[in-house]
Amino acid sequence: MADSKRKLVDLALQGGGSHGALTWGVLDRILEDERLEIDGISGTSAGAMNAVVVADGLQRDGREGAREGLHTFWKAVSDAARFSPIQRSPWNRLTGNYSLDNSPTYLFFETLTQLIPPAKLNPLGLNPLRDLVDEQVDFERVNACRKIKIYITATNVRTGRAHIFRQPNVTVDTLMASACLPFLHDAVEINGEAYWDGGYSGNPALFPLVDDQGCRDLMVVQINPLVREKLPATAREIVNRVNEITFNSSLIKELRSIQLLHQLIEAEGLELERYRAMRLHLIHAEHEVEQMSASSKMNAEWGFLSKLRDKGYDMADQWLDRNFDDIGERSTFDLDAMFDDTFRPVEIEGEGSDSA
Repeated sequence: MADSKRKLVDLALQGGGSHGALTWGVLDRILEDERLEIDGISGTSAGAMNAVVVADGLQRDGREGAREGLHTFWKAVSDAARFSPIQRSPWNRLTGNYSLDNSPTYLFFETLTQLIPPAKLNPLGLNPLRDLVDEQVDFERVNACRKIKIYITATNVRTGRAHIFRQPNVTVDTLMASACLPFLHDAVEINGEAYWDGGYSGNPALFPLVDDQGCRDLMVVQINPLVREKLPATAREIVNRVNEITFNSSLIKELRSIQLLHQLIEAEGLELERYRAMRLHLIHAEHEVEQMSASSKMNAEWGFLSKLRDKGYDMADQWLDRNFDDIGERSTFDLDAMFDDTFRPVEIEGEGSDSA
């Protein structure tokens, strides 16, 4: 049972490979704060892994168990990556650039995945991440945990819709389904259905948290940039931006739906208190990740992960300093401002001018 003196929050955690270490830092700061209590977490891919590690740790040894579990998990990811053939180039190491764009092995592997399907490229279905997660997480504890609700998003390949896995049905396979990039791995089959990465349909899914009336403060931890001021110029930049837009589109649609629902409630005076009382918050890392290349999501060096963790911790710390009093009282994320340009007319040069 939640402490009545603590403020309840739900968390929505995006996927993003190694950039999920930013979310580790956010979670570490929240778990450190005795004034806050996490009611539920919806996560996709790396966000889902952070979520189950938190549930496992909370069930084992409370807040400190969760914080320790996150550190141990990400350190294990880094240790495993030391044996990967995909490493930074000497020049990038020398200049402190964590990108893999100049890594010959990364470029070679990336090309292979575009030409050869996973079934032929990896006929044995080897997945070191699966073994690591299975070793690090006690799923019996996760499913037995009543201190926090966990929602894991994966995309049903057949229907194209999001599927939400929740306790007591969270397994290593549901996590692998949530993180299954189709160019790297065969679809994960669960109960006769095939699943790909949840980012295609919900990154992360918000509706399980919106429908849950136990908590009305929903905090989105966003680690994929929604906006990039610099237009992509190279082929690689174009592909990376297309992927970012694709993996953000489901989140944007859900946020837009929430905004429209709020507007409808206000305009029509509808008595839908469960939605009227919902408060949205956003901790975002746009400035932190905008200068990082997409390939850095595959970089799991401990120095890089630790740097991201520290940035995430500072992001959450600064956000709480500014907004803690608003939790439980009002939204701090202005949806109207976010979608201000959705229906704004686009001015065409020369249109309506006297010289036209």
